[in-house]
Amino acid sequence: MRLTPGADVPARELTPVGGPPVPVPDPGHLVHLQFRRFAGCPICNLHLRSFVVRHGEIEAAGIREVVVFHSPDEELREHVAGLPFPVVGDPSKRLYAEFGVESGRRALLDPRVWGPLLRAVITGTWQVVRGREHLPSSSPAGGRLGLPGDFLIGADGRLVAAKYGEHAYDQWSVDELLALAAEAPAATGRP
Repeated sequence: MRLTPGADVPARELTPVGGPPVPVPDPGHLVHLQFRRFAGCPICNLHLRSFVVRHGEIEAAGIREVVVFHSPDEELREHVAGLPFPVVGDPSKRLYAEFGVESGRRALLDPRVWGPLLRAVITGTWQVVRGREHLPSSSPAGGRLGLPGDFLIGADGRLVAAKYGEHAYDQWSVDELLALAAEAPAATGRP
């Protein structure tokens, strides 16, 4: 079942790889809960790099990033070093089901993903050769056909905005996230 803006998101603590539990919702911040595919996914890594580069802007806007992959912590561990935000493994896809984030062949078959996929493979291969990234598992837990999902959750636990990806590279950009956050200043828990 897909969530719509205004829906209540139940309070919980998520346990990231190698970090302390993260409250969702967070009483002092908006939470951008990103659902990505599998550990080492080239398309996901391409996208997350844009969030790493602009992480200061995201934090300044009162947003806390939390990224979820459908991989176990063991697979994620080698891929999350250096990320400035928590990364949570959900190999049972319990959170994916709760938020209505799906999998499907359209994840990679949609022509809109082919350009970003090629760029991701080239960039990712170069990063692997330089020793800055690791190859993904040849058979990742949960498969390769996951679709992305983005959720902006207010400090009060209400869903501010949601995006369900139609293909593997269909997610919010940093600019889209910042614009959504600017439209919802009351949801941050700050004056």
